[in-house]
Amino acid sequence: MTVTCAIVGSGNIGTDLMKKVLSRGKNLELVGLVGIDPESDGLARARKLGVPTSSEGLSGFLASTNGNAPKILFDATSAGAHKAHDAMAREAGMQVVDLTPAAIGPYVVPVVNLDDHVSGSNVNMVTCGGQATVPIVHAVSRVAEVHYAEIVASISSRSAGPGTRANIDEFTETTAQALEVVGGAKTGKAIIILNPAEPPLIMRDTVYTFSDEADEASIAGSIQRTVAAVQAYVPGYRLAQEVQFEHFDPGNPLRLPGLAPMTGVKTSVFLEVEGAGDYLPPYAGNLDIMTSAALAVGETFATRILGGTP
Repeated sequence: MTVTCAIVGSGNIGTDLMKKVLSRGKNLELVGLVGIDPESDGLARARKLGVPTSSEGLSGFLASTNGNAPKILFDATSAGAHKAHDAMAREAGMQVVDLTPAAIGPYVVPVVNLDDHVSGSNVNMVTCGGQATVPIVHAVSRVAEVHYAEIVASISSRSAGPGTRANIDEFTETTAQALEVVGGAKTGKAIIILNPAEPPLIMRDTVYTFSDEADEASIAGSIQRTVAAVQAYVPGYRLAQEVQFEHFDPGNPLRLPGLAPMTGVKTSVFLEVEGAGDYLPPYAGNLDIMTSAALAVGETFATRILGGTP
């Protein structure tokens, strides 16, 4: 048995997610890719793959289902569009996996808190940067209280579609909030860089945390276990080098703008995310981690709907 699902948004993210659902989905049946541009590459690829398509937006697609809407909706459009899509999905009784930074529903990062939200009507996948870095902040917070976390997500400019570019402000705000709400940091800050380098470079993320003093081996071990857990659904996710530490005492506290001087340990983590190449080439790790995380959530939702144990 399978659970029906649809994807709204036929850009880079929606098209990559379509490829993943078709090739890796175990409990999901994709019954529609929805867009607004009939000439989009995503809709063209869907038609070739035999996936039903609609270029009339979500409202047009739902009208065509005659009240038999899919059980799960993946929204890969924009934060602004998602507000209307959420209202339509609620009325149709669909469970929503939101891949935009709209953050209407709770933030979900599969390795951290998916089990807490398997029955949610709308869950938010934060951002690509959030999916890559929140697990690391959470890993440190399991060992010591994290007072400050800062992340820098660098992605290839080629992998940033119109939706991503339109949501830069939402990206930084949503990611910073997720560092706090899900990651466990008291204060979070996020920066995104669209790297124009040619040839394109794969996604790179830098995570800095400042926490209470703790054993370096315990922090490093927690991070390594988390990386292995993320690799279960994003194989290209990896540490680029060993975790680095710097300690600060009362005579030499860490001073950051807007924050009181802090003592403890600064942990620096350097990550790379290589994509699977399902749609864009492997440099687009930002695409891969977002859609892989969304697929993991969708599969868990489907398992619950089918009566199994998530």
